[in-house]
Amino acid sequence: MPKKELAKGYTTGTCAQAATRAAMQMLFTGEKVEQVSVELPQGEKLQLDITDIQRKYTDRELPDMVSCAVKKNSGDDPDITNGVLVYSQVRLSETGQIHIDGGIGVGRVTRPGLNQPVGEAAINRVPRQMIRKEVEEACEEVGYTGGIDVEISIPEGTRLAKETFNPRLGIEGGLSILGTTGIVNPMSEQALIDTIEVEMKVCLAEKYRYLIIAPGNYGLDFLKEQYSIEENDVVKCSNYIGQAIDMAVEQDCKGVLLVGHIGKLIKVSGGIMNTHSRWADCRMDLFATAALRAGIAGEKAVEFLDCVTTDDALEKCSEEERTRIMEKIMMRMEEYLNYRGKGEIQVGAVTFSNVYGILGKTEKAEELIERFRKERHIQ
Repeated sequence: MPKKELAKGYTTGTCAQAATRAAMQMLFTGEKVEQVSVELPQGEKLQLDITDIQRKYTDRELPDMVSCAVKKNSGDDPDITNGVLVYSQVRLSETGQIHIDGGIGVGRVTRPGLNQPVGEAAINRVPRQMIRKEVEEACEEVGYTGGIDVEISIPEGTRLAKETFNPRLGIEGGLSILGTTGIVNPMSEQALIDTIEVEMKVCLAEKYRYLIIAPGNYGLDFLKEQYSIEENDVVKCSNYIGQAIDMAVEQDCKGVLLVGHIGKLIKVSGGIMNTHSRWADCRMDLFATAALRAGIAGEKAVEFLDCVTTDDALEKCSEEERTRIMEKIMMRMEEYLNYRGKGEIQVGAVTFSNVYGILGKTEKAEELIERFRKERHIQ
C-alpha cells in the first residue's frame, strides 16, 4: 500500500502576510475582503480566507484602522500553532515610514544572536519582507506616500509560547512569526537540528566559547543538582549529539561538554552519534564489551547482554567492577567524541545514573566545566 503523503501547511509568516494584504485593501477601499491571494517567497501562490474583520472610522469616509486575521493551518505537522488566529492591524501614520511591530502574543527578543536585534518583536526577516511587500504594493496601487503602522498579534501566543523553546532562547511574552518559504513541511529531523543550532548561536552570541550540551531533562536536572548550572545555560541536543558537535566546530566554539544518562550516552562509546533507538540500540552489547575489556569474566558479560537497562546491568556489578567497566566506556566515548570534534575543539563527557550518581568523566571534563562556569561567573 503506498505511503500517504503528509499534507503541507503554511507558516505564521504567511498568515501575517495574508492578513496584512487584506487589511491594506480594506484600508484603502473600505470594501470588505474575505479572501486574498498571496505570493510566497519562492513564487508559490496561496488563497487564504480572512476572518474577524474590524474597521475603525473617524472623520474619513475610509477607515483609519483595519484589523483582520488568518487561521493558521499546519497541515500534518504536529505544530502547537495549528488553528491559531494571526492578526494584522494596519493604520495610517504621519511618519512617512512603514513600521512593523508585534502586539499581544508575539514575543520580544531579549538576547543577542537571534534573527532580530534585542528589543525588537520576534518577527523574523523573511516574514517582515513578506509583510512589507504587501504594504508597499497596496500603497503604490493608490498612490499613497504617507506612513503605515503594522501590528501583528496572536491572542493565544502568550499561553502557547510556554510550550516552545522561546523562553530558553530569550524570546519573551509570546510566539515568533516564522518562515523562510511560507510553507510548513511536516516536522523533520532538520527542523529539530535547526532549533539546536539557534540555541547554540544564542549562547555564542553572548561571547561564550564553552558549551554544555545535554540530550534531555535527566541531564538538565543532573547539572542543576550537581553543578548549580541552570537549564537556560545548557544547549538541549536531543538525540543529535554528532550534529551538535559539528555545529559547535562550525561556529568557532572552543569546547563542548556532553552530559547525559548512561542509558543514552553509552551508545556514543560505540561511535553512535544519533542516539535515537530507531538508529541503534546496542547498549547491552557495548556494556558487555566494556566488561570484557575490563577483564571481567565472560559469563558475567553474558549476564549483561540479558539486561533490559543499563541500570539493571550496573546493579549486577560490584563497585569495583562498575569502576573498571565505566573507565573503558569513558575511554571509548572520548575517542569517538574527539574524532567527531576533528581536533578543532575540546570535547568531553560526563555520564551518570539516577541510581548511582556520577559514573564517569573523560579526561577534559572537569576542565571544561570550570571554563564554562568561569565564563558565566557561576560560583
